[in-house]
Amino acid sequence: REFEAEIRFYAGDDPLDVWERYIKWTEQMFPGGGKGGNLAAVLERAVRALHGQQQYYKDPRYLNLWLKFGDCCNEPLDLYSYLRSQEIGTTLALLYITWAEVLEARGSFRKADLIFQEGLQRKAEPLDKLQAHHKQFQARVSRQTLLALEESPVGDNMGLLEIAEPQRSSLADLKGRGKKKVRAPISRVGDAVKAMNPNSQPLASLQLSNTPGFAVFDENSVSGPEMPTLTAQSWPAPPVPRAKENELSAGPWNSGR
Repeated sequence: REFEAEIRFYAGDDPLDVWERYIKWTEQMFPGGGKGGNLAAVLERAVRALHGQQQYYKDPRYLNLWLKFGDCCNEPLDLYSYLRSQEIGTTLALLYITWAEVLEARGSFRKADLIFQEGLQRKAEPLDKLQAHHKQFQARVSRQTLLALEESPVGDNMGLLEIAEPQRSSLADLKGRGKKKVRAPISRVGDAVKAMNPNSQPLASLQLSNTPGFAVFDENSVSGPEMPTLTAQSWPAPPVPRAKENELSAGPWNSGR
């Protein structure tokens, strides 16, 4: 109640300070993310209340608030793209480190490296921290590359990131196997390999967009990885967080107890 009253009647020149203390208090009082804290709702209110205040775009506190809100969203990658398009936190190393870590966890090593390279080109601060995380990322990819070289001799002429991310030819012919019962071979790559390995870490769930139409894409014709060009657009509402607790879906009124 004290924080709500302070936010409602605040007349100072740093409203971010109130929201930051409110969020820290919520995290301390409900460390396990309990329903009583309702942290996702507080974060959503904070980004709405501070939206468009450009004096905070280079403030580490403001970026940290956005990144915490991204953890509550179904697809944080969309939020990171939005932050870059609006130039929010693009001078700070934390944005690129967090973005690259999410991509690496999903097996997108080349895209993660591109994000690191972008941060280095912008000389995001602290630069030494960004460089250290990039070197650690390269070391992890190198270890996976060595393992791939031991298993596959065809990787001699491939780059580090190409070996770390196995590729599968699109639109290729499948030759059946078996004499009595012909079966098409299954070639699992990337995330599918991790999903089949019981010792691997669980992958973050991906959402598929409901696009009405699609075009056949041949990944073999692409010369190299390219990040999509984003244009700043008006933002009517923040990204939708994950489903909140204690919310019941609609249903027949006489079917429940």
